Amino acid sequence: MSRTSFLYLITLILFTGMVACTSSEKKAAEKSKPKQPTVTLIPTGKFYFNSFVDCNMAEAWVGDTFRIFPGKYGEDPLWGNARELKFADGQHADEAFSSPAEKFTEPVLPKNAPVGTEGLHGAVWFETIYQDTTDASGKTLFAIYHNENYPQTLPYDANTGQGYIDKHWPQGLTGKKTPAAVCRIGVMKSVDGGRSWANKGLFIEDLQARMILKPHNNSVTFAGGVGDPSAVASGDYLYLFYGEYGYPGTYDSLTYDPAKEWSGQCVSMARIKLSDLENPEGKARRWDGNGFNAAHNGIGQPIASLQIPIDSGGPASSATGKYYWGPSVSWNYYLNSWVMLMARAEGPSWKGSRIYISYNPNKDLSTGNNSQQWTKPELLIDKPGHILWYPSLQPLNSPEDIGNKNTSLKLGQHVRLFYKDQSPEKNVYWSEFQIKFEK
Repeated sequence: MSRTSFLYLITLILFTGMVACTSSEKKAAEKSKPKQPTVTLIPTGKFYFNSFVDCNMAEAWVGDTFRIFPGKYGEDPLWGNARELKFADGQHADEAFSSPAEKFTEPVLPKNAPVGTEGLHGAVWFETIYQDTTDASGKTLFAIYHNENYPQTLPYDANTGQGYIDKHWPQGLTGKKTPAAVCRIGVMKSVDGGRSWANKGLFIEDLQARMILKPHNNSVTFAGGVGDPSAVASGDYLYLFYGEYGYPGTYDSLTYDPAKEWSGQCVSMARIKLSDLENPEGKARRWDGNGFNAAHNGIGQPIASLQIPIDSGGPASSATGKYYWGPSVSWNYYLNSWVMLMARAEGPSWKGSRIYISYNPNKDLSTGNNSQQWTKPELLIDKPGHILWYPSLQPLNSPEDIGNKNTSLKLGQHVRLFYKDQSPEKNVYWSEFQIKFEK
């Protein structure tokens, strides 16, 4: 055999071995990947919710009572002041959700503070209830709330850096002369099972410098901020999932970059120690790409797997941008996985007819980047011609769900799907499907 032939044979053997090794490694890697859960949608009759909902459904078991807290409360110059944040009870979820409007009870809530003074400003919606596990009575509750303000209700204060400047402000939802809102996320506490509440302060917020103004903000949604949250406890922390609508830096109309805006938006995460919920101001930290290191009013990084690529997505301030928003997160003990539902904005004013689902198998969200390991969103339901918001998974009236005291934060194999359907029946919150998960 010639030297050239010998070298060719050796090269061929080595190459074949490398291919076989690579193929074997690829198969091993694929085998080690967790199997994606499957979802079966089971059509049901329409299950209507009988009170106002414009948020995630906050709920908890107080003793043997399943209690829900939908609705809106507080000052709103755009839509009018509201007193719709009420609660209803049931022996199980179906009974509470079926409550007629007149059976809802209005809790005692803190009054709005005068403009220019410290306190609660704007309107609030309860989005998640964290139930203090150290209170055996189950009556100590922390409500994580979505808060909206305008330059009118929260004017800029140079001493604190809070508030907004009414200059080049973008358009709001009710016409060209109305202002867009800014969303923030805060915490309230109850020690009597939700019959009365005290405001504890802000969880996270974006400040004036990050507001996206005219001429670039044409989405007819928010001027910026953080909102539409869901929160779950893992270990010593409460983990917050929220929509990021601000600019990841100082907005300047002369140097504005839509790609930069997009890079810092979508569903993001922050966390706070459970022991800090009593006094949360400044205590939370946002995910910054390496850990929960960014300040509560600083610049974080969104969950990368949940971002729509910029060429098919775009920034939230754009009238044509597409992005996921309104996350609702639960621990599924049947799947041994976190499950996230989210809506998808596909035009101005959060228009979109689709709901998506994503999974994270890491029960411990504190280790490494476990909290960021969400699967690429999969389409769960599409209703062309409808606008779907605030999807959530809810327990049934089954012995399992009652016995385990399941809520929208903890669920099993069989669940009910709820969402807000904006059309053709405006402002309807209902369920048309149950869901069966398979491992």
